Amino acid sequence: MKFLLTSAGIKNKSIHDTLVDMLGKPIAEANALCITTGLYAIPGGAGKAWQFFSGQATTPMCELGWKSMGVLELTALPSIDKELWVPMVKETDVLLVNGGDPLYLCYWMRQSGLADLLPSLRAVYVGLSAGSMVMAPNVGEYFVGWTPPNGSDETLRLVDFAMFPHLDHEMLPGNTMAAAERWAAGMQGPAYAIDDQTAIKVIGGSVEVVSEGHWKLFSP
Repeated sequence: MKFLLTSAGIKNKSIHDTLVDMLGKPIAEANALCITTGLYAIPGGAGKAWQFFSGQATTPMCELGWKSMGVLELTALPSIDKELWVPMVKETDVLLVNGGDPLYLCYWMRQSGLADLLPSLRAVYVGLSAGSMVMAPNVGEYFVGWTPPNGSDETLRLVDFAMFPHLDHEMLPGNTMAAAERWAAGMQGPAYAIDDQTAIKVIGGSVEVVSEGHWKLFSP
C-alpha cells in the first residue's frame, strides 16, 4: 500500500501533485472512501465529521473532486458481513482517513478488521493528523487521550516512524518545536515533526517528505 501522511490534508500544490502521481490517474477518475471514526472520541467530533464530509473543514480531502465517494464507518463493520464491505475497500482507489484521537482510531481499525486488510490493498492511503499518526509504531504520551483497553500507546506499525502533526499551529499553542523535541526524546525510533503544509510519502521502504512549510526529523 502507498501512504500519503499529512498533517492537515491536501493543503498545497506540492501535496496535491504528489497525490495525483501516487494515484496514477486524475482525481476526477478516482473513487474514494472516507473514514472519520477517530473524530468521535474528541469534543465536538460529530460536527467536525460533518465538516469533513461536506468539504467545510480547513483540511482539504473530500472536496477535491473525486469520481465517487463513500463513508466507511469502522464501528459498524464488526456487526455486518465482510462481504458487504471488504470487496468495496479492495476496489477503491483511495482511503481518506480523518483525524481525531489516534488510539481510538487504531482500536477500531483493529476491531473492524481493516488493519489486517491494509497491507494488501492497492489503494493510496491518505491520512490527516491522527489518520497519519495511526500508521506509526506508537504515538507517545503527549498524544494519549482516549485510552485503549490495554493501556498502550501502540499503533499499527505500518511505517517505522512516528509523527508530531500541526507543528507551530496558531490554534494549538502547545505544538511548538520545543514540545516536539521533548516528545521525540521519549520515542524509540525516528520521529517527524511536520506542519500543516507538509506530508510524508511512503512507498515500500522509501520515505519522502513533501513540504511547502517546515518540518524536522528526529533520529534516535
